[in-house]
Amino acid sequence: MKKTTACPIIGLALLVLIAGIPSAAAGIGGDEGWYTFHCNVNGASVYIDGEYKGQIAQGVLSVPVYTTGTPYQAYRVEMPGYQSVANSLPGSPAAGETVDVYVTLNPLATTGSISATSTPSGAAIYVNGNYRGITPLTISDLSPGSYQMEADMPGYQPYQTTVSVTSGKTTSVLFPLQAISQPGSIVINSNPSGAYVYMDATYKGKTPLTLSGVSAKSHNIELDLNGYYDWKTTVSVSPGVTSYVNAQMHPIPDQNPGYISVTSSPSGASVSVDGVYKGQTSDGQALVVGSLTAGSHTVTLSLSGYQDYSTSVSVQSGVTTPVSVAMTPLPPGPTGSISVSSSPSGANVYLDDAYKGITPLTLTGVATGSHVVAVKVSGYQDWSDAVQVNAGSTSYVSASLNPISTPTQAGALPFAALGALAVFGLILAVRKRM
Repeated sequence: MKKTTACPIIGLALLVLIAGIPSAAAGIGGDEGWYTFHCNVNGASVYIDGEYKGQIAQGVLSVPVYTTGTPYQAYRVEMPGYQSVANSLPGSPAAGETVDVYVTLNPLATTGSISATSTPSGAAIYVNGNYRGITPLTISDLSPGSYQMEADMPGYQPYQTTVSVTSGKTTSVLFPLQAISQPGSIVINSNPSGAYVYMDATYKGKTPLTLSGVSAKSHNIELDLNGYYDWKTTVSVSPGVTSYVNAQMHPIPDQNPGYISVTSSPSGASVSVDGVYKGQTSDGQALVVGSLTAGSHTVTLSLSGYQDYSTSVSVQSGVTTPVSVAMTPLPPGPTGSISVSSSPSGANVYLDDAYKGITPLTLTGVATGSHVVAVKVSGYQDWSDAVQVNAGSTSYVSASLNPISTPTQAGALPFAALGALAVFGLILAVRKRM
């Protein structure tokens, strides 16, 4: 009886245990769905929530997942030589359903680029000696490494530099170009000539003088001449332009001058010293020329009907040097006259470089033929012309003199202002007395 009762009970327990096995299996696995990854690179590795799932083959990889398990969150696809792609999964598949995931891998950059600019723009750019274009310019597809670059532009100094290129990056470089300054020139004249010229305290030569290749900026010019006050000015030189300097030198009064006494036979001869008219000789009295600096001076005598006479006289300080001249008559022959006038009047007249007198002046006994008449006066440009003299007739010469523009001397204006103030004060004092 006991054995019969035990067997049915054991069998029933086994049936219950066997029936419970499928229910437990269904709880662990559940139904399946799929993630299908589509990728442009075969061999790319696919990871879901950091767990490797396989590689792309023929553009796809299907990954099965249990629909009853914990849902997956993110994926990552990677391949050497390409930029990795990581993103969230687009939802979970239902049982028997496929969710498509599309991934595009881009290759890693193996080259870099250079962005070149210049001030001013428009410069020609060379890379390792090869022309690449005009700024602003971007040069692409350059292998990583160092490159020698140069920017060239007419009128500017070339600029060179070394630039490093990194894969996948753009290196910027600026070329600050420096303008090439074109030189100018300075033409320097002085009255009298022969003055020593200094530019920016450096000796350059004697007047008249032309200085070439002078840098375009302001320069200090100084002229020195023995017996004259120093003369200074500032000249602004522009690129490619010639500037002009005209210096009127002012003599320094000699503290111990020398003298020349001149007599002539016959008397009445016109006397000039160093080309400057000094007067006429007279009977019984010498013409004394004073305030002469020590040294050599040229004395010229001129008298109508006589040959001009010229000699060099050595003058000593504080000493009177006599000059006595016996004029030589001109040989007889046909002569004419020259009538000389000038504007302004009172100018010195020279005939064939011999001083003759002051305008208005009529020269008689002039030999027939061509002669050179020169008219000179301080503060005006010299005037000269050729004159044809015919026998027994008078030739007329009219000289219109042009003033010389001279730089204003430093200090003149303050003295003029002081003089004006003094006059104004004198007028006020007179009025008060009245």
